[in-house]
Amino acid sequence: MIGHIAYAHGSPCPTVVLDARQLPQDDRALTEALTDIRRCLRAAGEGHVLKMALIRPSEHPMYDLDYRFVQALPGGLDRFELRGSCGHSILSAVTAAERSGMLGALEVGDRVRVNVLNNGDSVVCEIDEISGDEREFTAYFVRPRAVPVARLLLTGEVTTVLEASGARREVSLISSGNPYAFVDARTLGIRDHSELFMAGTEFFATLAEIRAAACAHLGWPADGAFPKIAAIMPVEAGRIAARAISVPGWHPTIALTGAVCLGTAIRTPGTIPWRLAQEVGCIDGLIDIVTPGGNTAVTAATPDVAGEPALTWVSVSRKRVDFHGSFAMQPSAPCTARS
Repeated sequence: MIGHIAYAHGSPCPTVVLDARQLPQDDRALTEALTDIRRCLRAAGEGHVLKMALIRPSEHPMYDLDYRFVQALPGGLDRFELRGSCGHSILSAVTAAERSGMLGALEVGDRVRVNVLNNGDSVVCEIDEISGDEREFTAYFVRPRAVPVARLLLTGEVTTVLEASGARREVSLISSGNPYAFVDARTLGIRDHSELFMAGTEFFATLAEIRAAACAHLGWPADGAFPKIAAIMPVEAGRIAARAISVPGWHPTIALTGAVCLGTAIRTPGTIPWRLAQEVGCIDGLIDIVTPGGNTAVTAATPDVAGEPALTWVSVSRKRVDFHGSFAMQPSAPCTARS
């Protein structure tokens, strides 16, 4: 098997992209095969690669690629999270699919339509710029039919109060792209976005405890990857700061699916992100998310359907991907670079 490595700027690590047609379909057999691949990656000095994209040409006439995301977890080579998705890895998968020949050569303006098997998302990846091994994208997360934003609330409530770190913590739990818990950083003692970006281990531990409380409230495993959590706060007109936890530490920016979820939450009346958006004058669905590693522009379209806002699509722009190379994956022997 050939594995292709691509890195989406702003992601915690590169993604290894694999041809799903060469892998088992049964989850148990699949995790055994992926454990071997992780062993191979570690032998090649690529053990930091914790994201896996399994792709194949789609048989559905609406899509170009079928995509399944697997998050490799720390604590053992055989530990994986099979739920959820990763937007950065979707863009890495498109880049690798072009290089491997699964897709034809891409040009500026081309759109690749991806069927996300993990959660049913439809993602359109539009090529904005091509430079050598680098591609720049705008990603559109498109709903086949409009979904009332209220249905995306994980508890049916715009805010939920959790007991964590010896205090009551208000969060908004919402799922769009991936499930997230959003908390106002000011309620955790953070005064401005510079302080948010400099906060260290104590603040990380506080967010981790809130996330664990959210897992318990939802009945989800605490050692899984979901829901993710992000602390947010207003910056200035049209801009909100965000700092998120990934696996296994701080996210250098915010996950692409996190930007999608935040963009959706901003358009969901009553949620914590919606309140912050009102503070910074965001009323049209366009917001600039400021993170420690750069800014991301997000737009969410939520027209009124039967008297309530309903999500139709979310776009995230200015996302760059570098292709790093291809490797022969031979679990019984060290991986060898191909190109």
